[in-house]
Amino acid sequence: MPSWTDHAIWWHVYPLGFTGALHAGPAHRLPRLTDWLDYAIELGANGLQLGPIFAAESHGYDTVDYFRIDPRLGDDADFDKLITAAHDRGLRVLLDGVFNHVGKGFPVPDRESWLRRTGTGPDDFAVFEGHGSLLALNHDEPAVLDHVVRVMNHWLDRGADGWRLDAAYAVPPKFWRAALERVRPQHPEAWFVGEVIHGDYAGYLRESTLDGITQYELWKAVWSSLNDGNLFELSWALERHQELLAAGTPLTFVGNHDVTRLASRLTDERHVGHALAVLFTTGGVPSVYYGDEQAFRGVKEDRAGGDDAVRPEYPAVPAGLAPYGWPVYRLHQRLIGLRRRHPWLAHARTASAHLTNEAAAFTATDPHDPSARLVTLLNVGDQPYTFPIDVTGLRAAETSAEGADTATATVPAHGWMILTTAQ
Repeated sequence: MPSWTDHAIWWHVYPLGFTGALHAGPAHRLPRLTDWLDYAIELGANGLQLGPIFAAESHGYDTVDYFRIDPRLGDDADFDKLITAAHDRGLRVLLDGVFNHVGKGFPVPDRESWLRRTGTGPDDFAVFEGHGSLLALNHDEPAVLDHVVRVMNHWLDRGADGWRLDAAYAVPPKFWRAALERVRPQHPEAWFVGEVIHGDYAGYLRESTLDGITQYELWKAVWSSLNDGNLFELSWALERHQELLAAGTPLTFVGNHDVTRLASRLTDERHVGHALAVLFTTGGVPSVYYGDEQAFRGVKEDRAGGDDAVRPEYPAVPAGLAPYGWPVYRLHQRLIGLRRRHPWLAHARTASAHLTNEAAAFTATDPHDPSARLVTLLNVGDQPYTFPIDVTGLRAAETSAEGADTATATVPAHGWMILTTAQ
C-alpha cells in the first residue's frame, strides 16, 4: 500500500452532475473543475476523487468506451490539463472504474464469452441489480481481465493516482487479485479501493488484495445512532471497524453520490458536527462528498432520476455558493486541520471509554505510540453531560460550542468535544 494514503483526504466530486453535463450535449466542461481545486485545498483536502468520466450512455455507470473521456465532459486534452493542475497543487486524483458491468451500447467483442450468463437462452445474460441497461461482465473470461488491466494501466500512465472500483462486491475477489498482480508492478504507488456495501469486509479485502474498501457499515451507524439516540450501535460498528483496519485502510465517509445527504438524513441538524467528529477521528482514509461541506440537502429516491438531487451542479466559482453553507465548510476545515496535526489517525485504533444511549467517549490511539491519543466526546441528549473519565494530560482540541468544560469533561446538550494529549 502506498504511504501517501496515510495523509490522504479526498474531496469527492461527481463530474457529470457538478459540471451540469448529465443531461446536456457534448462540451468541454471538465476544465470547470480546475477552478475548484484551490477551494478543495483550502478545505483541507489533498486528493480529488472523481466519479465516472468515461464515455457512457447516461449516468456514467453505463460505460461504452473506457478509453475515451465522456464527450459531455470534454476530451483527453481536458483530462491532461486537469491532472496537471491537480498535481501542480499537490492533489492526487482517484478515478472511478466501472468494471462489473457495461452499458448496452458497449461494443462487446463476444457476447458469449464476455457477458455473464444466467441460462442457455439467447437473451439469458445477467444484468446489474435488475437494471436492464447494465450488462454484467463475465469475470471468468481472460479477455475481460486483459481489458480491465489495459484500462487501469492506460489512465494510470496518463497521471491518475488510483482507482475506486465500482460495485466491487459483485465481482469475485480473485478477479481483483489477478488484475492487481499485473497492474501494481507498473504502478506501485497507485491506490485501489473497492466499493463493498455489505458482507465480510475484512475477508473480502484480504482475498482481493485491494488496499481498501468503502466503509458503509460505519456510515450507516453514524447517522442511525445519532438519529435514534443509540450510540451503542456506533460503538459496535467502531469495534468491527478495528478488524477492517487490520486488513487494510478503508475509505470512510458520511456522504457520497449514492446516498441521501447527511444534512437531510439527520433528524437534528445540530448533530452534523457529531458525525464529522467521528469521521475525522477514526482510522481510514476520509472522503468528503461535494456539497456536504456546504450543508447541502438532497434525498436519494428509488426511481429513474432519483439520484439527481444528490448529484447537483455547482456554480462556476466558489463565490457563487450560498452564504448559509460556509459555517459547515469552516467546521470541516477545523476538523481536517485536527486530523492533519495527528496523521497517525489513518491507522488509529478506537475503543469505547464510556457509553450510554446518548453519550459516548471514544478513545483513538496511535498503534505505534500508545501515549498519543484523542478522546471524542459525543452528547446527543437534552442536558449537559459530565463524562466519568480521566482527563489528566488532555486538553480541548475542538468543541462544538461554548459551555464545554475540559477539566470536568462536561459537554453541553447536543454538543461534542475532542480532547487531545497535551503538548
